[in-house]
Amino acid sequence: MTSSNPLPVALITGASRGIGRAIADELAPTHHLLLGGRDRTALDALAASYPSAKPFAVDVREVTETDVAGIDRLDVLVHSAGVLQMGAVADLDDETWRTSFDINVFAVAKLTRLLLPALREARGQVIAINSGSGYSSGAGSAVYSGTKFALRALTDALREEERPNGVRVSSIHPGRVATDMQAELHDFEGKEYSPGAWIQPAQVAKAVRLAVDASRDSAVESLNIRPSGMA
Repeated sequence: MTSSNPLPVALITGASRGIGRAIADELAPTHHLLLGGRDRTALDALAASYPSAKPFAVDVREVTETDVAGIDRLDVLVHSAGVLQMGAVADLDDETWRTSFDINVFAVAKLTRLLLPALREARGQVIAINSGSGYSSGAGSAVYSGTKFALRALTDALREEERPNGVRVSSIHPGRVATDMQAELHDFEGKEYSPGAWIQPAQVAKAVRLAVDASRDSAVESLNIRPSGMA
């Protein structure tokens, strides 16, 4: 799938919208993109809009060795797919916890494990889109913050494990970003949503670009981005 392409290869999960789409837009001029998501039709249309891209139409919870068999070189793996589920601990049922951890943590671990041989071959990078919720939690955010704390633990460990193999690992922690997920969060909070008040997805994509373009003598290991309150 990738060996004959002269461009570096980047696989982006959650590439069809929000932060993932912005990252795809940012990397498209310099990379061959593998666009991760579940909607093959939407991914086909998106791939056609870029200079070099193919759909990677897989439910991240169900990815298998067969799905990644053709990826023999991978320069960048961006984990952007995720779900936001909120609620008080007293009200959260088992399925909510399972779904959140399945998508936000377990799927990340599995896809990374399956692609590590290709990443090691390319001396590539793993970039996880985490959250400010990966550092602190509050009322109603136990399940979401729990997944993001776990994702931070995963990337911290992976970074040290893969350092001898030449694979760099970055954890990007944006605050509130103007996406569909942010609209859902405002609805949960019962607040009016004004997209212009929050971080724009393109700014998160620029942080990813910073990590991708870092020379081999350096690594963007963790980066926090917060709304300025000035918009």
